[in-house]
Amino acid sequence: MPQELSSTRRDFVRMSAVAGTGILVAGLSGHAVAEEKAGEKDPKKGAAAADEGVSPPEDLMREHGVLKRLLLVCGESVRLIESKQDLPVDALQNAAQLIRSFVEDYHEKLEENFLFPRFRKANKLVELVDVLKKQHDAGRRATDVILRLANVNGLKDTDDRAKLAGAMTQFIRMYNPHEAREDTVLFPAFRAVVSKNEFDALGEDFEKEEDKRFGEDGFFKVVDQVAAIEKTFDIYDLAQFTPQF
Repeated sequence: MPQELSSTRRDFVRMSAVAGTGILVAGLSGHAVAEEKAGEKDPKKGAAAADEGVSPPEDLMREHGVLKRLLLVCGESVRLIESKQDLPVDALQNAAQLIRSFVEDYHEKLEENFLFPRFRKANKLVELVDVLKKQHDAGRRATDVILRLANVNGLKDTDDRAKLAGAMTQFIRMYNPHEAREDTVLFPAFRAVVSKNEFDALGEDFEKEEDKRFGEDGFFKVVDQVAAIEKTFDIYDLAQFTPQF
């Protein structure tokens, strides 16, 4: 084969390979862009795709996001009570019921049944775990008060309004540091007290329990409920919290 022809053929093969790689990369990029646009159109689809690999600590942390938003609702309720403004009592009752069903009866039970015993068995962060459990119990007592008084009759009585505001204020004061300590100390340490197989299996168990209690994509359904409550309180628009300096 002549030298010129051999060189030309090698150049052709090399250029074809480069072009093919470019087509492949472009195709993958186009696919990624399409998925990103789909996620923008329907945030739940984009989140659901990412949800497949959520670890137990990540799952619990995002549930803390729901709790944080419910704490904001409680804070706004206290502000309205103290300024003697009208309070959307039905929305507050819905918020309290979500705290009971999602935060206390589901999220905290996962911590109490799956995390706390493993830390105690490993003799790690036992003092912290004991405090967290006591705070769970105290939070449930506060929620009992909120559920009992967050109604039209309760808001008519001056003493009951004060008790309701007091219960929510204490609830907020406790849970802000509570969830912060779990997110920064307890959850990051969890991998050290379980095996990798156990860690991965717990992620699947958490997802199954969530689906069992709240249906498929249950987390996102709860987020939608919280958003509806926020809109009733007129605190849904995130931009309103930006300070004007």
